[in-house]
Amino acid sequence: MKKVIAVFDIGKTNKKIFLFDKDFNVVYSNSIRFKECVDDDNYPCDDINAIENWIQSEVKTIQEKGEFLIKAINFSTHGATLVYLDKDGKRITPLYNYLKPLDIDFNPLYNANGGVEEFSRKTASPAYGMLNSGLQMYWLKHSKPHYWSKVNTILHYPQYLSYLFSNTITSDFTSVGAHTAIWDFDNMKYHKWLEKENIKLPEPKPGKNAILATVNGQEIAIGKGLHDSSSSIIPLLENNRNSNKEFILLSTGTWIICMNPFSKETLTNKQLKNDCLCFMTPDKKQIKSSMQFLGRVHEVNAIAISKHFDVDKEQYMNLELNKQLCLNIFHKAQNDFFTNKIPDDFKGNLDHLTHYFSYEVAYYQLIYEITHRVYKGIQNILDTDNKLEDIYISGGFNKNDIFVEFLKLMMPEQNIKFPQEKNASALGAAMLMKNYLN
Repeated sequence: MKKVIAVFDIGKTNKKIFLFDKDFNVVYSNSIRFKECVDDDNYPCDDINAIENWIQSEVKTIQEKGEFLIKAINFSTHGATLVYLDKDGKRITPLYNYLKPLDIDFNPLYNANGGVEEFSRKTASPAYGMLNSGLQMYWLKHSKPHYWSKVNTILHYPQYLSYLFSNTITSDFTSVGAHTAIWDFDNMKYHKWLEKENIKLPEPKPGKNAILATVNGQEIAIGKGLHDSSSSIIPLLENNRNSNKEFILLSTGTWIICMNPFSKETLTNKQLKNDCLCFMTPDKKQIKSSMQFLGRVHEVNAIAISKHFDVDKEQYMNLELNKQLCLNIFHKAQNDFFTNKIPDDFKGNLDHLTHYFSYEVAYYQLIYEITHRVYKGIQNILDTDNKLEDIYISGGFNKNDIFVEFLKLMMPEQNIKFPQEKNASALGAAMLMKNYLN
């Protein structure tokens, strides 16, 4: 039997399993989607029962087939998701959706901790409501006391999936450091507001430490799990371990996240106001980042442009790169669809579509404006004395030649590169388990 590391990569839409061999090649994968259910407020949420059953079934099926010997299991999941356990280790609440609006006043919390700006700066967490998992804890305590009275343990999503196999309460730096509003980046420890609210959380430990557990009669090393964006930069950090080159990773999808693992400067209020925050590596180092919902902006406006010109909604995938058109729009340097901040519905000024004689030109303008926001996001997370050489693009936008061309025009002194490794967040989680393969 071939020895493998199993990684469950749990996104909002797709839930995946990968088996990695000793050379980190994927030797098996499977993907599934689940229908959403609703929480106790009738708001859509993931069906955690179905996800749990699928994960445990996948492991058991692989073990029974006997083709692969699972030596380690790890997890990467989206952030801003918590699981609350009672004293018997049983789940208490639904798996609340991070897009759920919170009907609660957080000002008492902010005001008791230096105001919203200072609190957000110190925790490297813009005030995002449900996207700050710490505020979810505060909300549950003050809005649903019937649940809160039963809470004994609070786990982030990756650590809960790990707990299913290890039966051990754990925490990791990537999860507590991902815009949670619970980590004090000035002092690199939990923020004091948790103690004031009598909220106790497990102490995070380095990501390479696993727990040996017996799973269906076989001994397997169970990783603590990681936040997926933080996990996705691990392969690049590993591959550039002996290099002095500074790089940034653009992790692109629904969110476009620019990550700079070389920043030594503390997050400023100005950066915070410009969608900047900090993630953490598995060994407790900050990753200065910029996070923008630009994949969603692309989706909404690409559809609107296609409707206006009466073409297929994915017509942009058929466009060939027109470098001269890129150059013309770049030199014009005007924002047409988004002259100010992006509105809550993500729609640009679509009345301006009447200015455009073709779908191609309108779509190129949209990509220019998205790219320019990414460019500004990169500038916002660079230290004053940075030596940035390489920009890696992973995810859906690395296949968008127009986006790549605009970025090259905006950053001519940097090298635009594409990571060779696919499934970066799953691969990062697997790499942390390599010592357990033998």
